[in-house]
Amino acid sequence: MHTTQTISRVIDLLDASRNTIYNMTVEEARAIVAAGDPDAIRGIDGQFALVGREGTSVRMARTIGRLMRYFIAKLQAGPALVISDRIDTIRSWLESEGLGDQFHPSYTRMIPAHHAVEIRLLGCPDPNPTYRRFFAPPRGTMPADLDAIGERYVTAVYDEVVKWLKTVPSDAPIGVCFSGGIDSGSVFVLAYHAMLKLGMNPSRLKAFTLSVDGRGDDLAQARAFLQSLDLELFLEPVEVSRSDIVLEEAIRVIEDYKPLDIQAGAMALALCRGIRARYPDWRYLIDGDGGDENLKDYSIEENPELTIRSVLNNSMLYQEGWGVDSIKHSLTYSGGQSRGHARTYAPAVTTGFRPFSPFTAPSVIAVAEDIPFIELTDWDHQRLYQLKGEIASRGVRALTGMILPVFEKRRFQHGVMTKSAFADIFPDDPQVYRKAFHALCD
Repeated sequence: MHTTQTISRVIDLLDASRNTIYNMTVEEARAIVAAGDPDAIRGIDGQFALVGREGTSVRMARTIGRLMRYFIAKLQAGPALVISDRIDTIRSWLESEGLGDQFHPSYTRMIPAHHAVEIRLLGCPDPNPTYRRFFAPPRGTMPADLDAIGERYVTAVYDEVVKWLKTVPSDAPIGVCFSGGIDSGSVFVLAYHAMLKLGMNPSRLKAFTLSVDGRGDDLAQARAFLQSLDLELFLEPVEVSRSDIVLEEAIRVIEDYKPLDIQAGAMALALCRGIRARYPDWRYLIDGDGGDENLKDYSIEENPELTIRSVLNNSMLYQEGWGVDSIKHSLTYSGGQSRGHARTYAPAVTTGFRPFSPFTAPSVIAVAEDIPFIELTDWDHQRLYQLKGEIASRGVRALTGMILPVFEKRRFQHGVMTKSAFADIFPDDPQVYRKAFHALCD
């Protein structure tokens, strides 16, 4: 006869200071997560990763902009639930308790964004967690008016930037991870505009642009972007050597093996380390991660699993992947940007920064989901790819009066170095990344 043991210990290793919550304290937000009401959790304004306990139930919830994992450890007194934003932190805790032999990275679980995850009773065997969605925005109800869509979408991003700026110490410098693309460009312009409106000193702002061996197209693009707005004085190139970018090191920091995320994360890590070497006390970074996901600006032709119908018909496909009920959903990694945001978050956090991505805020994603993509594109790929520039430029102009320069889309990892340098560092074979990840875990 089996006996069921309740949770013996809950070890919360999350850094509460990394939550950005505007309308309540972290303690109040934890209590809401503990109670498990999805509508109440949706009412938490901000970006967060939280755990709360109510009797025998432990509940966890996060937004995209924060990472959250857990592991069930077996103790003599009963199971322990270990929670962190990183796999290696969980492993270190287990080893400190003499439980290292229980660890394997595939036994960890990532909390999927926008879901309250509940673990009621733990024993042998461990039961599956239950998932309750707390964020389900309406889809495609806006009129197909690009001017109105742009203004509403960019205003939502701006509002998040304003709220975040008010939480930053008044004398703290603020860095924008800047390529001169649509997303980082919008973030820079909105941050600059907001600082002026709030009476803040805009000289606190810098646009950090990565260049590997002094090459790559992003630096010229970033300079042209800022020159067109007469704001070039804010540009600060961060030059690193090709030898500073090590594939295995990027995999260790990001704790994943998906090639595109590792490549982007390697560049984010190089940028963060370059800033840190120059400015030992710098803390606050803002970036444009999530803009592509919100406005569905990825080449569908590059992914054989996708069609334009799957992209436009599935709610938040790029943000969440195929969903927690799908056979394709990874318990270890979640899906979509819920998984992939590690490419931005992990490099910044591990180098001592407090990162912020306004495009990952639920309020911004809600507006993006309400855009009538099908009506605007009539299922045409090229129309879809043109939308982001149209929406962002119209919205920025309506809100700030500035003309947003729009350049051809280019991935971050492709814009900071030459093609030959990129090929020297990053292999085409995805199995190389997977093998390197597993080698680090042994």
